[in-house]
Amino acid sequence: MSESSSTRADRRRFDELRPVSFVRGFTRYAEGSVLVSFGDTRVLCNATVEEAVPAFLKGKGSGWVTGEYAMLPRATQTRSARESLRGKVGGRTYEIQRLIGRSLRAVTDLAALGERTLVLDCDVLQADGGTRTAAITGACVALTEAFDGLVSRGVLPATPLRERVSAISVGMVAGRVLLDLDYREDAAAEVDANFVVTESGLLVEVQGTAEERPFTVQQLDQMRDLALQGCRQLNRLQSQCLGE
Repeated sequence: MSESSSTRADRRRFDELRPVSFVRGFTRYAEGSVLVSFGDTRVLCNATVEEAVPAFLKGKGSGWVTGEYAMLPRATQTRSARESLRGKVGGRTYEIQRLIGRSLRAVTDLAALGERTLVLDCDVLQADGGTRTAAITGACVALTEAFDGLVSRGVLPATPLRERVSAISVGMVAGRVLLDLDYREDAAAEVDANFVVTESGLLVEVQGTAEERPFTVQQLDQMRDLALQGCRQLNRLQSQCLGE
């Protein structure tokens, strides 16, 4: 059976996304609120506008976009303790929320935002692989909503969002390059990679790790091309949910 015709455990093609959906206005109070689903992974992304900036930006006429990330105790098959009870954020959580912030700042004109902060809270309600990529993709929609609200209220003359950004996982499982890994595939992957890509096809960040054996430049090129294809599909879905 050829690679193009073979299917995975969930009957997807090697280059097929899981079902992706966005539910806008999921919570009442946030300036932007989106529930994003990548298959069975569900992340609630809320955008909050704060009329202040971090101390290092005060008086500089520039805004800030930052992210926070958390996994709810029963997002997985077994309960995990809340990090707030441990008194500190774990290394994985800290790394992911920094990634979310970097990804969204990359497509935001911070000078046009003025001295205000956009906080993107990304809370994983259910995890089945790809939580960071779902968080970035959903947070961008929530950010768009928040910026559109500032424009509609006359706070800003135009949106500071230069273009949208999305993210997707790619990996090698049993020697095959697969798009948008679920948890079972991710756990078995020889190579695990995440790509953050702008709407115009520019790379914001690439994270790739060989879990069992090193991979070749040609395999990296395969993963990159598949990620670019997947992010183009995500960009279209973002546009559709925003009514564009």
